Amino acid sequence: MKILTELVRSEKPTSVALGYFDGVHRGHAAVIGEAVQCAKENGYVPTVFTLMQSPRSILRGEKSNNIITLDEKLGILEALGVEQVYLIDFVGIKDITAEEFVRDIIHGRFNARHAACGFNYHFGAGAKGHGFELGEMCRKYNIGVFARQRITMSGSPISSTRIRECIVKGDIPSANEMLGRLYGFRLPVIHGRQLGRTLGTPTINQEFPEGLVLPLFGVYATSVNVDGKEYCGVTNIGMKPTVGSEKPLIETWMPDYSGEELYGKTIDIRLLLNIRSERKFADIEELQKEIIKNGRQARLIFEKYKNSRAAPGAEQQF
Repeated sequence: MKILTELVRSEKPTSVALGYFDGVHRGHAAVIGEAVQCAKENGYVPTVFTLMQSPRSILRGEKSNNIITLDEKLGILEALGVEQVYLIDFVGIKDITAEEFVRDIIHGRFNARHAACGFNYHFGAGAKGHGFELGEMCRKYNIGVFARQRITMSGSPISSTRIRECIVKGDIPSANEMLGRLYGFRLPVIHGRQLGRTLGTPTINQEFPEGLVLPLFGVYATSVNVDGKEYCGVTNIGMKPTVGSEKPLIETWMPDYSGEELYGKTIDIRLLLNIRSERKFADIEELQKEIIKNGRQARLIFEKYKNSRAAPGAEQQF
């Protein structure tokens, strides 16, 4: 997949999906799928235009609160069939008007023949351009436009905001359903205190990335991918109040893993269900008993996940 960080003109005509696409949830995937399908049918390059940073972090000074890392976003886009991504610094384009965005960028740089966006897409300085106006503006340049209608869950539109709210509350099944896949992290394993080894529950440690939304601190049943094989995981996300930590960590015990050390490897962890909130225990022995108990709970959840995954849409149940 070709990644362009400058607004150079596309050599070939494109079908382009427009959006920040934080999380690349089911609604986003539908918009991107429209662009990819149109590209396949007409010989265009399936393209996505997105931003290096959230517009709110620039315009309002808000702290970044993304659902997934940029690397994961790009990987998902490629898996959806995207062949070209314009990954642009928002600062450089925030002051152009809606008309200039269509004329100079969609037409002039993307060489677009087709554009797709969500029902709530805004563009141009002050976000004054609306998705429903995009068709009228693009018509001047013979660019077709598809504005995706809202996709709902429980009567409300699926949105990145709703997904973040679910993650913060620890409602992982709802977040997974709106994402259309399991929420989690793909991060390198770092060295920890190795306390888990003394407890008979050796763990892998991963540092929680800055700029991502923080899940409810606590213990989760997880699916852990090690070299293409899935293992049951018991994952604590938080500050480890019993033993102490200076910053949020992701610490995972795999009861059934007995392979090599994983330091330095990038390991993918996907959350299935919150087992309990984070809490401080009286001593290490009490903590050890609780970890073993959580391991039994996680195994049951993981086995249910594996057994039901073959059914259509089964992952969305977790």
